Amino acid sequence: MSADEASSAGERTVAFLLSLRAQGVRDLTVLRAMERVSRERFAPTRFADLARQDVSVPLPCGQTMTAPHTVAAMLGALDMQQAVRVLEIGTGSGYVTALLAAMGGEVVSLERYRTLALAAHERITGSGQEQRVDLRHADGFQPDRTLGRFDRILVNGVAQSIPEALLARLSPGGRLVGALRVEGAARRVVVTRLADGSVDHALGPPLRLPPLAPGLARAL
Repeated sequence: MSADEASSAGERTVAFLLSLRAQGVRDLTVLRAMERVSRERFAPTRFADLARQDVSVPLPCGQTMTAPHTVAAMLGALDMQQAVRVLEIGTGSGYVTALLAAMGGEVVSLERYRTLALAAHERITGSGQEQRVDLRHADGFQPDRTLGRFDRILVNGVAQSIPEALLARLSPGGRLVGALRVEGAARRVVVTRLADGSVDHALGPPLRLPPLAPGLARAL
């Protein structure tokens, strides 16, 4: 990369971060991760020009890369800490997976579409985050019990309810962030596992996220 190209890339990154701050993103851990992890690397080549804009980007299999401000809001609600075990449901492009790793997480990411899982694996390899990521083609609504429990769970999409199999993977004191369909609208939900084993649900603001479906995709 030439000096001019590096300067231009740096300017785009600054503009990208400033646009997020203008929309209320204040979590420095999230902003630093978004500075380190290039969204261009994870966007399909033909949409690379949109990667540093605050818009969703189409992916194969009818899926999308979520708009960055929505990603930032969910990551902020997750309250990431160093070296926590993180279960991600819906790998998609792998961009959020890389962000979770950049924020210090030890990430297991499950993707129901084999096409997306393979592509995300290729993008994460060489990104500098691959040592912290275990990416699998699997049903995120029924995570393997041998995976154990997790300190954080991120659900990248909207569900009608949080599957019990996911709640069972949440450690005491752990936190799950996702979205629920409530009265026809998608709203962020934060689920916390309390010390007595019960769970607390807190609904947040509306979010624009794709719906999630259970099971492995058969065709893709």
